[in-house]
Amino acid sequence: MEKLSFTVSTDQEKKIEALIAKMTVDEKIGQLNQVGPSPVGGFEISLKEKKLMLKEGKITKEEFERDLEGVQWDTRESDVRSGKIGSFLGMRGVEKCNHMQHIAVEESRLGIPLFFGLDVVHGLRTIFPIPLAESCSFDENLFEQTARIAAKEAAATGIKLTFAPMIDVCRDARWGRIAEGAGEDTYLTSRFAAAKVRGFQGDDIAKDDRIAACAKHFVAYGAAIGGRDYNSADMSLQTLWETYLPPFKEAVDSGVATFMTSFNDLNGEPCTTSKYLLKDILRNKWRFNGAVISDSGAIGELIEHGTVSDKAEAAEQALNAGIDIDMSSMCYTENLKNSVLRSNISEEELNEAVRRVLRLKFALGLFDHPYTDELSGEKMYLCKAHTQLAREAGRKSIVLLKNDGILPLKSNLKIAVVGELAATRKEMLGTWAAMGRGDEAVCLLDGFAERNISVSYEECCKVNGTFDRTALERAVKDADIVIAAVGEYADMSGEASSLCNIGLHGEQEKMLSALKELGKPFVTVMFNGRPLAVPKAVKISNALIEAWHLGSQAGNSICDVLFGDYNPSGRLTATFPNHSGECPIYYNHVSTGRPTSEIRHSCKYMDAPLTPLFPFGYGLSYTEYTYKDFIINEEKNGLCAEVTVKNIGEIAGEETVQLYAHMQKAKRVRPVRELKAFKKVYLNPGEEKRVKLFIDRCAFQYYDMQMNLVEGSGAVDFFIGHDSTASLKTVMILGGGSNE
Repeated sequence: MEKLSFTVSTDQEKKIEALIAKMTVDEKIGQLNQVGPSPVGGFEISLKEKKLMLKEGKITKEEFERDLEGVQWDTRESDVRSGKIGSFLGMRGVEKCNHMQHIAVEESRLGIPLFFGLDVVHGLRTIFPIPLAESCSFDENLFEQTARIAAKEAAATGIKLTFAPMIDVCRDARWGRIAEGAGEDTYLTSRFAAAKVRGFQGDDIAKDDRIAACAKHFVAYGAAIGGRDYNSADMSLQTLWETYLPPFKEAVDSGVATFMTSFNDLNGEPCTTSKYLLKDILRNKWRFNGAVISDSGAIGELIEHGTVSDKAEAAEQALNAGIDIDMSSMCYTENLKNSVLRSNISEEELNEAVRRVLRLKFALGLFDHPYTDELSGEKMYLCKAHTQLAREAGRKSIVLLKNDGILPLKSNLKIAVVGELAATRKEMLGTWAAMGRGDEAVCLLDGFAERNISVSYEECCKVNGTFDRTALERAVKDADIVIAAVGEYADMSGEASSLCNIGLHGEQEKMLSALKELGKPFVTVMFNGRPLAVPKAVKISNALIEAWHLGSQAGNSICDVLFGDYNPSGRLTATFPNHSGECPIYYNHVSTGRPTSEIRHSCKYMDAPLTPLFPFGYGLSYTEYTYKDFIINEEKNGLCAEVTVKNIGEIAGEETVQLYAHMQKAKRVRPVRELKAFKKVYLNPGEEKRVKLFIDRCAFQYYDMQMNLVEGSGAVDFFIGHDSTASLKTVMILGGGSNE
């Protein structure tokens, strides 16, 4: 049975066929044409970048001159009137959306409404933590709630499709777009995908507070070689099916409305034109019936890939492969008509793509309700309920990495704060902050002010700048404790922001070393969009907080943790390396014949520690938990793990119970550990609970060397505990039902 992305009534299907019968070839192609405000898609780029693109032939002289004259790509009114545009991306502002919609509905020949898409990745105006940060909460309900609010705010501004969730598994922190996903684990990313689709879409995307989701990037974009954005991905089919495809299958099963293809080639074939991915897997095997959108300019970039000779061939290959909507490249608009006339593309193939676009528009309710109330958004942006959720999401996303007892802080201490990032509101928002405004964000200094706590502040060091020791000494002279804010600017992670060095930039580490020399106890707070290699900061700091880019309420969320109003519960969803050169690094690597050890001839670096700086699943609390009485029983459809967890500290807290498995023997080498289940449990001081986690039987399936899907069998090691290094273990014989 098909997993329907949305339902379209029989009456609507008849209307779709009637429209197609009336449409000219140009109007059909127009429905497949999506345009944005710049040559790279849904966001503006600088004049310098446009000049470089002109120099390298990425844009034409005419396109460059049009931008110089101030004619924006998102004001093509004549093209909308003539039916040459079917949708926009990157358009901001409800008045502008309604204006263009009026032209489409009331002035075009057929009156087909537009839809407006935007990268609402982690909030529209109320900005939530970047996805990598939020994933550290291990909280599926939170994932869904933040998407729910993002959808509500986006819909109020005329946006009816978000280019999210990004569900690329990423194992290399050098890749800037690791910030946009849920980290390195396939199972967690799959849970994240399902929750985000539910949150954005609800049970009906036509509702005025819901929007269509888009699963991206299909597929293996997160496996870019060397962590360099837009680079190739090369892997076995087994790795593709076991690691990178499952989150997308979960999105399909959750009813996601649209898919976006990825820029990269996979094993030598551009994903944009891969019939294997788009037809064999997505359409035929998974029965996905929604619309497929190219990434920005990706169809035209097939020329650079070297698999087509010109844009006409690129358009033909993309449509034949299953791309319904051409984002920004104009390849369809400029070439498909001739392809149809030459019979290189059949009109029925063109019609099928148009059907999927029109079904999406009907499902979104745009034919009945094309316009948006221009006052509804202002009533809700940054309202109390939304900011409260942003603050909650922020503190749940924070990961406490080190604490020698200095935290939580006492309010009577004299506090000094140093570092540029403590005072820069816009940097709190992170990458892809949609319509978020820096002046509406709460920075760390604002968080202290909110509590009426006076602090001594000096910038002392910019992220990429030099360190001012005199300013530091002045700031900390009378302080009992120092808070040092370090990390990355928001634009140092995200798209086109891959880094070779993922340590602290500029002289930030020098500032931390000076604090150590001065003998002042200090807490290092890191603001970043990726795991950082910071072994020295870990060693010399009294406490280390991973604060990520937390969004609108960042400063308040951090202060909640600093002062103990919230007991930190975040757990890392991406491994932290000791050095940039350890990337890619991830916990669930396969077993080798010579496992990592002190022995020289083992799988290791000679000049790095044997273990990562921080492992997947790691995170401290202001209390401690113990585990005991771990058992696993076989049930009808899977396994049930049980363990007793106790809070042995003096502070209430929430523990993330994590269950991992390792197959002792298989037809192919298997990962040393794989996350199979997790559960959040709240415990008061001294309280213990019996926690149950269910594992579906299919969780042990894998592909053999001939790509046959086989059932896992035999002895399996199960580990349960606080992170991926958990030592509490039991063994089960799959199919045998016994424990050891």
